[in-house]
Amino acid sequence: MKRRVARSRRDANGTLGGACARRLLVAMLAGAGLAAAMPAASVAQTLNAYSIWPENWARPMLQEFEAASGIKVNFLRFSSGEALARVMAEKNNPKIDVLFGGPVETFAAGVREGVFESHKPPSFAELPARFRHADGQWVAIADDPLVFMTNTKFLADNNLKPPASWEDLLNPAYKNGLQMADARTSGTAVTRIFSIIEVHRRDEDKAFAYMKKLRPNVQLYTKSGGGGTLPVGLGQAAGGIFFIVDALDTKAKGYDVQISFPKEGIGTAAEGIALIKGARNPEAGKKLIDWASSPAMQSLFAKHKINFVPAHPKVPTEASLAEVLKAANIFSIDDAYAGANRKRVVERWVAEILP
Repeated sequence: MKRRVARSRRDANGTLGGACARRLLVAMLAGAGLAAAMPAASVAQTLNAYSIWPENWARPMLQEFEAASGIKVNFLRFSSGEALARVMAEKNNPKIDVLFGGPVETFAAGVREGVFESHKPPSFAELPARFRHADGQWVAIADDPLVFMTNTKFLADNNLKPPASWEDLLNPAYKNGLQMADARTSGTAVTRIFSIIEVHRRDEDKAFAYMKKLRPNVQLYTKSGGGGTLPVGLGQAAGGIFFIVDALDTKAKGYDVQISFPKEGIGTAAEGIALIKGARNPEAGKKLIDWASSPAMQSLFAKHKINFVPAHPKVPTEASLAEVLKAANIFSIDDAYAGANRKRVVERWVAEILP
């Protein structure tokens, strides 16, 4: 398997390359960003959003909201780094009202950039502390643990069991065989990196030494968090590290893959939602946040076969998902720590691991 590195137009911290910056400027001048895709909103009738969740998860949820509220939601989908870069670039002239979905580290970075407006939905007090920003600049709408996902035939051909330790991924059998997300664009990758840092008790030098050892086994860093799931399912890659919602979706589509967890532990990221500062349709945006942070939306995950863990304590985790998670050693990513160190850690990853 030939090792390749996916090239990105943006990094996860919102830094734009020269060509990309020019393209963004042209787009803004030509159509004010979302003008063509997102028509001008009527107050309390329409709102505009960027969704970090893939369209096949965001669309059914937002359609359910439209049916419940009568408010039309126009949205564009971007990976975490791209969405954050756009929100930051548009800070003085926001094109959207809500940032929908995505790992908490992205929202913590947004708080530091001053792009969100505080809003505490009715469910705010019911949410556990890790599922809400103290000032209401974001709240969680789901939880999403990372997992190891491996191709079953690859394991059989190499007489291996599903990896049950971070060290197992260093096995030479995986050389040029793993796919996982690129931290320049993907929040999944940022959660993975902070998981490795936490496993090493926040000793970054040890964490980066591990990632350097892992690098020869990585075939491709993908633009999006779930970009490697299909290649693993097809046997084009041996395995990877993904959010459980992506891994279980791959399995549900009939691909023969194994899902496992490292004994040392692996991180889970709260999935957030936030009101954009200066939003043109703030009241409609607040209604979406109120709905998404409540059982009204989160009780629909099972109906639409979306394997997120609900953030609201009154919504039980779907039984089959709970069964997969019951023996896993999972820890939450510290949003304050990740938000404060995200830019620096990603830059170090690009400099030391990506080449």
